[in-house]
Amino acid sequence: MSDLRKSPCRGPYGGEGHRAEGTDCSDPAVFEVARHNRPPLLVCPVHLGPALLLASGVLWPPSIRLIGRPPGLQA
Repeated sequence: MSDLRKSPCRGPYGGEGHRAEGTDCSDPAVFEVARHNRPPLLVCPVHLGPALLLASGVLWPPSIRLIGRPPGLQA
């Protein structure tokens, strides 16, 4: 797993820049969702489903990559 797991969750809408209002989550990102003509959306497990349904530019079928480990998960 890379250092991307330290990135904050941007779900469920994936707003960037001035449109990021209301898209912050205090959990670390665990998944990266590919989007068309936009940077990948980094989301936590809670926001993965809503991001697939609500975020703009999400590819279908979705391309999801595991980039971290959910907090509290025992190896």
